[in-house]
Amino acid sequence: MDNPESLVIARRLRVPIDAPAASTPGWGEVAARQLDAALLSVGFTCSADLLERLSRLRGETVVDLGVRVLAAVRGLVGDHVQHNAYFLDFPANVPDTLEFWAGLLREAMLDPVAAAHVQSPALNLLTLPGYGRYQHSYADLLAAHAELIPLAGDRVTVLELGGSLESEARELYFSLAGSQAPPAAEDLAALRTLASYCADEPDLIPVRENRAVVNEARLAAGRPLLVDTVTDVLRLAAGCSGGDVTLTAPTRFRSFRRAERRALLQALDAVATPAKLGDVPRHREQWKRLGERLHPHEYPHLPGAARVFEVARGVRKAAGFDSRVEAALSDGRTADAVELLGNAPGALLRRLDHLLRTGLSASAVLDAAEQAAAGASGRVLLSLREHLQNRLAPAASRVFTNRHGRAWTAADARSPLREEVVTRALAILDEEITRRLPDPGELIVDPNVLDIALPLSGKAVAPGLGMLPRGSLTQVDGALLRFFVHWRQTSRRTDYDLSALMLDASYGDPEHISWTNYANGFAEYSGDLTEAPEGASEFVNIRLADASRPIIIPQVHIYAGERFDEAAEAFFGYMSRDATQEGRPFEPRTVRMKSDLRGSSRVALPLVFLRGPDHEWRVKWLHLYLKGHPGFNQVEGNQTSASLLVRSIVERDYLRVRYLTDLLHAKGSSAAHSTYVGMEPAADLPPGSRVYTPATLHELIPA
Repeated sequence: MDNPESLVIARRLRVPIDAPAASTPGWGEVAARQLDAALLSVGFTCSADLLERLSRLRGETVVDLGVRVLAAVRGLVGDHVQHNAYFLDFPANVPDTLEFWAGLLREAMLDPVAAAHVQSPALNLLTLPGYGRYQHSYADLLAAHAELIPLAGDRVTVLELGGSLESEARELYFSLAGSQAPPAAEDLAALRTLASYCADEPDLIPVRENRAVVNEARLAAGRPLLVDTVTDVLRLAAGCSGGDVTLTAPTRFRSFRRAERRALLQALDAVATPAKLGDVPRHREQWKRLGERLHPHEYPHLPGAARVFEVARGVRKAAGFDSRVEAALSDGRTADAVELLGNAPGALLRRLDHLLRTGLSASAVLDAAEQAAAGASGRVLLSLREHLQNRLAPAASRVFTNRHGRAWTAADARSPLREEVVTRALAILDEEITRRLPDPGELIVDPNVLDIALPLSGKAVAPGLGMLPRGSLTQVDGALLRFFVHWRQTSRRTDYDLSALMLDASYGDPEHISWTNYANGFAEYSGDLTEAPEGASEFVNIRLADASRPIIIPQVHIYAGERFDEAAEAFFGYMSRDATQEGRPFEPRTVRMKSDLRGSSRVALPLVFLRGPDHEWRVKWLHLYLKGHPGFNQVEGNQTSASLLVRSIVERDYLRVRYLTDLLHAKGSSAAHSTYVGMEPAADLPPGSRVYTPATLHELIPA
């Protein structure tokens, strides 16, 4: 599990330092320079302030801190493991696919034992001797490749000087806990670590999952719980039991101590009003299981809590809010449904598109939406804004994704909305969003950040190096792309396959690189590995100038064995280099993006590379997973579904940073402070500036 220090380093690229300066000159400066040199080998460097601060510490302190900093950043880029390749000289001397298989068969026929196997009726090429396993050591690989030729275009990420660990951890904790966007599973784990470390907590915790994690720490410390619905208590009980606070998966509740049972039931009793009991049937079975652990019959003085479990068992009836709205809509009482939804502004806005298609006067629906806008969260306003700005451009299909990134498409059968209706709805949203935005003062914007999508949900985005929200678009630096995947199996043979699907501008005429097609005129595959007890890596090398297709989709398929979330380790990333730049198959200082693979799906589609009319290449973030088959997934089998999904993401108009910065510019200000929005912190900002980078963009979303 990550500790607070490693979380601060990896997520904020800041090094917290508590140690006092050395009382007498020592070798701290030498140790600091050595650390900086070691960091440069993996694409990081110390800022001038950090280097100066390290130089004033005792040498032993710098060495100890350096070990922890190096471990954090090496894990961030994927350099904490050894990346061997099946073909020793990759990307050079990659054999023709048929030539490779013929060679394996020829070698097998020279071995009497293997020959008998080859001649059996059920020949399996994947079981030929020498296939799917490294034929050389990592040391052999290093000896076969020249040292990386450093170039100015290589990634150099600056580590900044942080404050004390306590202050840095508190800042990260407040940022995660106060986020308006639903968190990724990794964010919840980080939040849990920080909640147990930090003494303070933010005043506002808008996302229910975050609140459940904070409540875990409050319950352990005997402090009052932050709950205002019965479901808040269920989430807390699930989290305390090591379960899913999103309540998507069932939880095996643990036995609670008497003090914990009393605290949970008291919190439940306080919020179990008749209106809120309607939320219980949604998670009926989990409430039943929790009741077996809490023993509410032992607390007769808490009748509200007892009523919750009566509803769960069906002894007491409780109509939920959603069921009443659905009943009104199904009966054709749209006006009644709108009146009901007026008590839940967020729910009304989430249903706005549907309400505008029910036959009720669009003006009446929009009047209700205008009243509701002031009471809805900023994330709901922005999500609706993104949805509506795509309604006037007809799409061939709609793409749906769940909280795990699993995606599917469906034909768009919705009736169109009139342009004047959409225009008024957008104006209502723009006005309310602008009102909530902070006073920017002097606004400074890095143009490179304008096409980053706003982080309206973080659930599908696993944190890592260079990670951006789905729909973000950035420039590709370098003439050569190299995708990589690394995995290590937990207990059974596991075979992941890295592939790349290439399509023409109309998402047709497919071509691929994979274990069934090792090379073409512009790409090479590093070779297939079919097990990973000690870890395995695969690569795909692409020379962009020679690419015959303008769309390139890297994919990771589970051919056999453990799911992404069952493997001991599984991650994907890509590097970019100069066309003539030599080096090992994996060079950490050329890594532009790396993140974990996760979930129960069997095919991962992390991103897509697109060549524009200007012949420049750009990358768009997907964060998609396909369900796939239980085994034997390969790129040839999902070409149609992958192309449909990717096209839906590429052609969708995502709400980007440009939208908010335009509103901030229009808002204007005479305040003395400054606001900076960019890909990384600028060095010459005025003191006290508000700084927003991709790691903290969620803080820019208004409450």
